[in-house]
Amino acid sequence: MPNKPWHRQILILALLRLNQFRDTLRRQNLHDTSQLPNKDKLPQPLPDPEKRYLKTRTFDGSYNDLEHPEMGMIGTRFGRNVPLKEAYPDEQNLMKPNPRQVSLALMTRKEFIPATTLNILAAAWIQFQNHDWFVHKHHPTKKLEIPLEKGDPWPEEYRPMNVPQTEADPSRPEGDKSGPPTFISDSTHWWDGSQIYGYDEKSADKLRSHVDGKLTIGDDGLLPLDPEKGVDLTGSNDNWWVGLSLLHILFVKEHNTLCDELKRRYPDWNDNTLYDHARLINAALMAKIHTVEWTPGILAHPALQIGMNANWYGLLGQDIKRWFGRIGDGELLSGIVGSSTDHHTAPYYLTEEFVSVYRLHPLIPDEFEIHELKTGKLLEKKDFFEASGKRTRALVEAVPITDLFYSLGVAHPGAITLHNYPRFLQQLVRDNGEVFDLAAVDILRDRERGVPRYNRFRELIGRGRVKSFEEITSNPQWAKELREVYNNDIDSVDLMVGMFAEDLPEGFGFSDTAFRVFILMASRRLKSDRFFTKDYRAEVYTQFGLDWIDNNTMLTVLRRHYPELSLAHTGLNNAFAPWRKLFK
Repeated sequence: MPNKPWHRQILILALLRLNQFRDTLRRQNLHDTSQLPNKDKLPQPLPDPEKRYLKTRTFDGSYNDLEHPEMGMIGTRFGRNVPLKEAYPDEQNLMKPNPRQVSLALMTRKEFIPATTLNILAAAWIQFQNHDWFVHKHHPTKKLEIPLEKGDPWPEEYRPMNVPQTEADPSRPEGDKSGPPTFISDSTHWWDGSQIYGYDEKSADKLRSHVDGKLTIGDDGLLPLDPEKGVDLTGSNDNWWVGLSLLHILFVKEHNTLCDELKRRYPDWNDNTLYDHARLINAALMAKIHTVEWTPGILAHPALQIGMNANWYGLLGQDIKRWFGRIGDGELLSGIVGSSTDHHTAPYYLTEEFVSVYRLHPLIPDEFEIHELKTGKLLEKKDFFEASGKRTRALVEAVPITDLFYSLGVAHPGAITLHNYPRFLQQLVRDNGEVFDLAAVDILRDRERGVPRYNRFRELIGRGRVKSFEEITSNPQWAKELREVYNNDIDSVDLMVGMFAEDLPEGFGFSDTAFRVFILMASRRLKSDRFFTKDYRAEVYTQFGLDWIDNNTMLTVLRRHYPELSLAHTGLNNAFAPWRKLFK
C-alpha cells in the first residue's frame, strides 16, 4: 500500500484501508473486563417466564444476547479498547500537568471558531445520543481536588475546585490488584433509545400514557415537567439545554405517530404491544440517522460517505437491498443490519476509550440567536446559561418550537479544536450547586479511568507514536504551547488535548485518532446487537416497521411533526448541514 495517509488516497484504496483498519482493530482492540474477578456480584437478569425479551428490548438491557443475558445490561462494566495492562491510572501523575492549567492555556475560547459545514442540531444530536450510550456513576462522598495555582482567575466563592470521583466497580474489593480498576455503566450499553424511554420499568412507567402505547406529551406539544429538576420529564434529563429538549420532544412525537400507524394496521394490539414495537422502530430509526446522516455530516470524506451507508445498507446500496433483499449473510454487500450477530474477540460492552473520543464539547456555542422562522426576524439573543438547566423550560414555552429548531438549524456549532472550548463550561454552574471547569474535568476523567495518554494511545490503536509536537499539529503556535504546558514531554500530552490539536483529514470534524476508535465501535454497536442483526426482521419489527426505518430520515421526521420547517430545507439533503437562512 502507498505510504500516504488513507484519506489522501484514491477512493477505492481509501475504502480498502478503512476495511483493513476495522478488521485489525476488531482483532487487537477489544478487551474483556467482564472476566476480571467477582463478575458474579454484578447485576444479573431477572427471569421472565413469558419470555417477552425474545421480541422486545428490555429496559435494563438484559437478554439481548440470549446465551449471555447479562451482556450489555445496566450495572455491568465498561470494556476497553486497550490491553488491560495499559488501563491502570498513573496515580502519581493524576494532576500533572495541572488539568486546570491545561484548560486555561490550551482550551480557552478567545474567539468562536465555527464548524461551517454543520448546524447546532449536530451538537445537540451527539449529546442526545451520548445519554443513550453511557453514564458513569459518581461517588457520593469521595472527591478529587483540582489544584488552583497562584493567579488563577477562579472565583473565590467556588474554591476549592472539588469534583466527585468516578464510583469504583462495587464488585471489586478495594485494593484489588487482579487487574486495572473497572467502572460501571449506569445506562445500558445497547443503542436502544433509553434516553427517551428510561432505564428501568419504574421510570419508564412514569413516561407512558398507558393508552395505545403512547408516551405522555401535553396538548401544548411539550413534555411533562420533572418536578424535582424543573426540566422535561424523560428517560435522561441531565445536563439539559434547549437543543436536548427539542430532540426529546421530536422523538416522543415520532414514537406516538408510530403507535397510531401500528394501531391502524393491528387494531387488536394492546397498549404494551404497541409500545414495544414503536420503541423498537424508533430506536432503530435514530441509529440509522446517526449512521447514515450525522456521521457523514461530521466526517465529510467520500470514503466515509460510502462506508457509513455500507454499514447500514452494504456496498450494493439501499436500492438493491430494498428490491432484492439481503445478498448473503455477510456485512460487506448488504450491510451489518440484518446480518448475523458477531461480538468478534470480546463480549459486547461500550468502552472507556469510546467515552473519551466522544468528548466533543467544543461543538457547543456560547450564545444563541433566536430567529422567527417565517420572516427570519431576530427575536432575541441568549447565552448558553440562559438556554440551559431549569431556564430551558421558560424558553421553549415562550418561543414556538419551529422558531427554535430553525434558529439551531441555521447557526453553526464550534469546531473541535484547541482554543475553542465553551467559556461557560470552563466555569460551569450546575443547578445542583456544583461548580467546576468541565475542560479540566474531561482531562482528569481520562487520567482517573486509566485511558492512556495521547502518544501511547496512538501506538495502541495502530497509528504509531509521534516524536515531536510538530508531528501532532502544523500550527507552530499550538506546538509551542503544547511544549510549554507539557514541559517538553510529548508522552505526557493528554488524549483529548492531542486529538483537539491534530491536523484533520479533509472534511473531518474530529481527529483521525478519535476516528480509529469510531471505526471499530460504530460498527460494533450494530453487529453485536441482535435487534440490528439476526432479529432485524419483519417477525420482530413488522414489515411496516422495517419500511418506516428504510423510508425515513431526520428531515422527514422534522417535516412530519413541524411541516413549516420545510421553508428552510430547500436544496437540503442532510438535516445536520446548515439550513437555508430566511434572512440576510
